[in-house]
Amino acid sequence: MELFINGEWAPSVSGRTLPVYNPATGEIIDSVPAGNAEDADRAVRSARAAFDSWRARPMAERAALQHAAASALRTRKDEFARMLTLELGRPLAGARTEVERTAELLDYFAEEGLRLRGDIPLLNLPDERVLVVKEPVGVVVAIAPFNYPLTLLTFKLGAALITGCTVVAKPALDTPLTTLMLAELFSQVGFPPGAFNVVTGRGSEVGHALVEHPIPRKIGFTGGTAAGKCIAAAAAQTNKRLTLELGGQCPAIVCDDADLDVALPPLLRQTFDNSGQFCYRVNRMYIQRGIYDTFAERFAAAAGKLVVGNGMRPGCQLGPLVNEETWRKSEEHVHDALDHGARLLAGGVRLRGEEFERGYFFPPTVLADTNHAMKIMTEETFGPVVGLMRVEHLDEAIGCANDTPFGLAAFVFSKNLANALRAAERCEAGSVWVNNIHRSYNQAPFGGFKESGLGREKSRYGLEEYLELKTIYLSL
Repeated sequence: MELFINGEWAPSVSGRTLPVYNPATGEIIDSVPAGNAEDADRAVRSARAAFDSWRARPMAERAALQHAAASALRTRKDEFARMLTLELGRPLAGARTEVERTAELLDYFAEEGLRLRGDIPLLNLPDERVLVVKEPVGVVVAIAPFNYPLTLLTFKLGAALITGCTVVAKPALDTPLTTLMLAELFSQVGFPPGAFNVVTGRGSEVGHALVEHPIPRKIGFTGGTAAGKCIAAAAAQTNKRLTLELGGQCPAIVCDDADLDVALPPLLRQTFDNSGQFCYRVNRMYIQRGIYDTFAERFAAAAGKLVVGNGMRPGCQLGPLVNEETWRKSEEHVHDALDHGARLLAGGVRLRGEEFERGYFFPPTVLADTNHAMKIMTEETFGPVVGLMRVEHLDEAIGCANDTPFGLAAFVFSKNLANALRAAERCEAGSVWVNNIHRSYNQAPFGGFKESGLGREKSRYGLEEYLELKTIYLSL
C-alpha cells in the first residue's frame, strides 16, 4: 500500500518501503512506504490547504459525512476485521468488535458536534455585547499505537474532523494497513481531499517531522510515556496543543468481602484481553489476606483455561503478541519476578508446537507473592502477565496502588459500597471501576493522572480538546 495524501494514493519521496508482518506466522502480508520529512510536509500542506473550506462546512454536513463513514465501515466490517487480525494477531471476534466500536465512535462524535454551543455572558453593558465562540484548532497530527489502531485513532480523528480540523495520521509500523484502508473509505464517502491524510514510517523520521512541523496546531498521541514526553518537548518549541494518553500500570484492589463470582470474570478479561496489549489492563492486583489464597487459586485456574492461538482459528481467545520486543518484555518481567521470590501459578513459558513456532505467543501468566521490588508491580508490561500481592487492609492496598508514576485506571471490588467508593475516590487515576469492568463509555472522558497523560479523549470533554475559545467584543 502507499501513502494517502490529498485524497490519493502516493508513493514516498524516497521510494523506500517497510514490510508488515503477520505476528502469528511471521509472514509478510504487505509493505508500506518508509515516509520521511518530505512526505510529512506534503501531507501537512495538503491538510492545511483543505482546512479553510472544511471548517466553513455547516456542522450538519460534517456530521452527515461522519455518519456515512460509520455506515460504510459497518458494511465492510468483515474486511476490516480480517486485515486487523492479520496485522495485529487479535482473534477475529475481537477484531470485529473493534471495527464496530470505531463506527460507534464516529457516530457519537457526529452527534456531539451538533450539540456544541458558544456563549454570550449577560454583562448587561449598554451598546456592547461579548461573544464567546469556539473555532477548530487547525491541522491535527494524530499518532496512534498498534494495539487498537482503529479505535484509538478515532478518539482523535472523530473529534478533530467534526469540529472542523483536518488530520494527518501516523499509524504504528506494526499495524498501518487498516488505517490506510480507513482513509480511503473516508474519501469514498465524500470527505474532501486533504481532510484525512495518512503517512507511514518510523517515528524517528516521519513522526519527528510531523511533531516539529510549524503548521500543525495540535498533536493527539497514544503510546508510551517516554515517547509522549519526547513529543511534548518537541511540540513545546511551536507551542502546539497536546492530548497525550500514555502508559498505564493499573492496579486492582480485591477486598476480603468481595464476591469472587462477581470479581473473577471481569478481572480475567481486563488482564488478558488482546493478550494484555492495552493501556488500562490490570497489571497488578492487591488482594486482602483473608481471600488471597482462594482468589489466587481460582484466578490462575481460569487463566490456564484460556485458548491461545492464531486469531483466524475459531474459538481462539488470545492471539500472539505483536512483535518480538513486546514478547521479550513479558518474558523479562516473569524472570525478574521469579528471581525476586515470586511463585509462578500459570503460564510463564513461551508456547511451543507447530502452531506457535513462527509467532510471538505467550500464555496467560499469573505470578503470586509479588512485591514492589519486582518489575511486574512497577513497570508497564503490555503483555499477558499479572502480579498478585497479599495485603492486610484497604489502606495498605490504596497506598500500594498509588505508589507509581502512572495514573490511568484502577479497579476496586468490595461488597461494602461505602468502602469501595472511598477507595475509588482515593485512587490516583483518571478512571476507576467498582465491582465491574467494561470498556470506557463514549459519553465519559478517558485519560490519566500523573505520567499517564495530558487532557482527555472521548465525550464532550474530548471534543473540546480540538477547539479554541475566541472572545469577540462587539460595540454597537
